[in-house]
Order: sequence, then C-alpha cells, then structure tokens
Amino acid sequence: MSADLLPQPANAYAYAKTALHQQLQFLQATHDFKLTWARLFYLYGTGQAPTSLYTQLQQAIARGDTVFNMSGGEQLRDYLPVDIAAQQLVQLAMNHDARDTVNICSGQPISVRRLVEQWLYEKNSDMKLNLGYYPYPDYEPMAFWGDKPLSK
Repeated sequence: MSADLLPQPANAYAYAKTALHQQLQFLQATHDFKLTWARLFYLYGTGQAPTSLYTQLQQAIARGDTVFNMSGGEQLRDYLPVDIAAQQLVQLAMNHDARDTVNICSGQPISVRRLVEQWLYEKNSDMKLNLGYYPYPDYEPMAFWGDKPLSK
C-alpha cells in the first residue's frame, strides 16, 4: 500500500479512521497546524490485546502447549515490532515538517505462518502449528503491506 493511495474503507473501523483524517484536513483551513497522518500496519510486542496473534502465541508457549491453532498462515502482512514503530512515531513528532500520510511499516511482506515460526524459533519452542484450524478472515485481503517505510 502506497502512502499516497487514497483510502477505500471497507468496514466501520476503517471508515472512522478515514473520516477522522478528513476532518483534521478540513480543520486546517481554519486553524494553522501541521498534520502528518501515520498509517500503522501490523504491530506486535509487549502490551498487545489478549486476542492478538502475538499475545496468544506467547501465552501458549508460557503454558507449555504442544499445539497452536491458527489459520493456514499464507496471508502476507507487514509486521513491525512495536518498539520500532514507537521510534518512527517519535521521529515523526520531532520532525517539524508536515508529511501528509506516512506508512509506519517494515515495507517487507511476510507470511503469517513464517512469522509465527520465527517467534517459535526465538523462544526455542517446538510447538506444532495446527494450520487451517481457523478460516481466513473475509474482511481482509490475503496480501497487504506498506511500500515506503520511514527512513531513519
């Protein structure tokens, strides 16, 4: 996804984000402020919701589960550790020039399966993946990633 691509929201959450961005742009006509819209991709790390893939896997490892149920894992996503995303947001906040829309992403697609396998390797876990247990969500494309990560 290019940072220049106009949003085409397909659900209420995406529509709300788009509406907020448009309202902020509208306010710029009457109030003098700089606006940079940070488009966050798939973040993972400490503090995530208990329902997130990362948290569920970490909890399964901590419990000593032998099997982890997941989708087929072939979705391509743009995952970024939350600490790197935080650094990029600080970098944007410290920059005094508005930049329109900026992708906070890695710019590198990775399959969900490969990422989960990487997390298992990092935790030295031999947990088996029960691929295909959950269906692919019909509200997300199979491939979705950012094109221009913020440079340092």
